[in-house]
Amino acid sequence: METHEQHLGDAASQGCGLIPTITTERLVLRAFSPDDLDAYTAINADPQMRTYTGGGRPPDRESTWRAMALLLGHWHLRGYGMWAMVERATGAFIGRAGLYNQEGWPGLEAAWTVARHRWSNGFATEAGRAALDYAFQVVRADHVISIIHPDNIASIRVAEKLGLTAEYSTNLDGQPRTIFGITRSR
Repeated sequence: METHEQHLGDAASQGCGLIPTITTERLVLRAFSPDDLDAYTAINADPQMRTYTGGGRPPDRESTWRAMALLLGHWHLRGYGMWAMVERATGAFIGRAGLYNQEGWPGLEAAWTVARHRWSNGFATEAGRAALDYAFQVVRADHVISIIHPDNIASIRVAEKLGLTAEYSTNLDGQPRTIFGITRSR
C-alpha cells in the first residue's frame, strides 16, 4: 500500500488537515473533489445501488454535494474517513471506500460502494482491504465492522473475503443489518 497526502486546498490552511491518498494495484483512493460530483450523483441515483443502502428519494446533485461535504468533514472530525475510488487504468471515478464512524454508529466501519457497471471486478475487495489496512496500521483500531443488509450477498462475500465474520443482527435507520467484524491480529 503506497500513500501520500493530498491537501484540501484552502480548507487545509484553516485546520482541516490532510487526506492521504492510497494507491493499490488497480485503484487510487483519494479525497473527493468537485469533479466527482456528476459521477457520484449517478452512482447514488442508480435504483439497484439504493436497494441495500437507503430508501427514499434518489439523491440529486445538491444532496450528493452535501454527502461529499459530510464525507470530507468526517476526516476533519475523526482523522479518517471515506475516499473517492478511482480506477488507475482509466482515471474514472467508480465509487467510494474507507472508514466511517458517525456519532451513535455501532463502531468504526469499513465501507465500500462501487458503480454498478464495475461490479464483479474485485474493486470492492481491493478497496476494502486498503481501508482495513489503514484502520489497523494508521488509525490503530483494535476492531472494525462492516454494516451490511442481510440480503446483500455480494457485499457479504466481500466482507468474508476480507476476513470479517457475522457478529450480530440489528436494525439501523429502519433497515435490517448484519454487523460483520474483524479484530486486529496482534
